[in-house]
Amino acid sequence: MKAIIYLEDGKSFNAQSSMDTERLGEVIINTAVVGYQEMITDPANAGKILVLTYPLIGNYGIAAQFSESAKIWVSALAVKEKSRIYSHWQAKESLDTFLKKGATPIIYNLDTRSLTVYLRDNGPLVGIISTQEFETKKLADKINKFKKQPAKSLFPEVSVKKVKISSKIKGVTIAVLDLGLTQGLIKQLESLNFKLNIFPYYASGKEILAVKPKGLIISNGPENDPYLNTLAENISPLIGKLPILGVASGCQVLALALGAKLARLKFGHRGVNYPIARPGTFKGEITAQNHEYVIANNSLRKIKDLKVTAYNLNDHTIEEIESKKLKLIGVQYNPVTTGFCGVNEVLIKFSKLVKPAFRRAER
Repeated sequence: MKAIIYLEDGKSFNAQSSMDTERLGEVIINTAVVGYQEMITDPANAGKILVLTYPLIGNYGIAAQFSESAKIWVSALAVKEKSRIYSHWQAKESLDTFLKKGATPIIYNLDTRSLTVYLRDNGPLVGIISTQEFETKKLADKINKFKKQPAKSLFPEVSVKKVKISSKIKGVTIAVLDLGLTQGLIKQLESLNFKLNIFPYYASGKEILAVKPKGLIISNGPENDPYLNTLAENISPLIGKLPILGVASGCQVLALALGAKLARLKFGHRGVNYPIARPGTFKGEITAQNHEYVIANNSLRKIKDLKVTAYNLNDHTIEEIESKKLKLIGVQYNPVTTGFCGVNEVLIKFSKLVKPAFRRAER
């Protein structure tokens, strides 16, 4: 059936949908060639209308073990061409079937190239996908009504409800503050022999220290959440008391706790081929990123014992911070696995901060 995606500034694009629907949300673009299952199940994308730039989506189907969480979080998915068949030895169902089970609409036959260029030039915009209404004034009114709603925290939806032990591993105990923790991060941490105590987003520093963890990870999750500043206040007393790693939005929480400020990018970093470089070296790395907020450079100048250890080569925004004195690391990029059950280098670096403390405690 006929569908439309209408943006808050009046620009619209035609498409088709196999589901009668109407969804609103910020329209975001991801340039990754693969990974649609991981993206739609990533809590960091909760409430977003996700547009994929790769022209053919769904061709390798869905395999349960690759989901980043137990449900689909995006408000809707938008693609150029939806594959009619799928072929992969691990696939158990089609993308269409998976989306229908999650009551998530997909629109297709969309000019994703033009939409991407438009958002790149005009910045992040709220949009509406509809198969029910095509009159632009009414669509604009719905967007305006949506934007006037009070900001609502997504953390109660994406976080665990109570403290959870991730596995029966008898290794080093670390605490994880769950802001939208992904299965990919859990698997890597467990492969490092960490016993994970996963805390709900609202946990206080006192509650976290009560389990006597040897380190803390503040996970990835939704950005620009109204609860971010409260989170920063909650974890501030823990800085300097144990090693801390902040991942993606967790890095932003860590930066706020240190006294830094955040800035919004005109066009977010969302894809799997973003280059970063390290100051004072000729070494570069390719990273997966999914963010549109960064640490403001100027806000770091007055923070002692903290340095920028990686920046984005495209726009020189901050991608990694570190303090050896405080034993903390913050990474704005996603520390994804290197493949074949590998572990991202930054998680290995964090483990080296944690495990010496563990050995001293055992003596």
